[in-house]
Amino acid sequence: MASDVNLLGEQDWERELGMARGTRLAPAEGLTELGCALYELDAGGQAAPYHMHHGNDELLIVLDGTVELRTPEGTRTLGRGAFAGFPRGAAGAHRIRNASTEKARYVLISTMRFPEVAEQLDTGTILALGEPGSGWAFPAGSERDYVELTREAIEADAGAPDPRD
Repeated sequence: MASDVNLLGEQDWERELGMARGTRLAPAEGLTELGCALYELDAGGQAAPYHMHHGNDELLIVLDGTVELRTPEGTRTLGRGAFAGFPRGAAGAHRIRNASTEKARYVLISTMRFPEVAEQLDTGTILALGEPGSGWAFPAGSERDYVELTREAIEADAGAPDPRD
């Protein structure tokens, strides 16, 4: 199942995000429990906001250029060949941005535990990910009580008896 992707060469990108591009590499190699994605950032670009994962660890390896890494410990610059790890949970919160004037390229390797919940910490958005590449986003303030929502769902079930009978 070998892919023809070269980490340093020209790419057909799977996902275009304006000043950022990304391609998932692991699926092309038949991997389901280990994730690997290649990203390229134009000057000023980033592929994701400051976030954390509740279920998955990630490992960043900078292939080319320079990136600015934000973590709970602060912001630092990483150049070609540098790496950093992000454990699941609050200690692994991170954001990768290209603060230089040249393109930057990096690889993210991750565990693949799904379903997964991630949080975008600056906005409070919650991401519920059912499988790689798909899920739902819930903006801050949209949460409601679990029991209340369960009660409404039971009442909406056409086959359920009317509790008022």
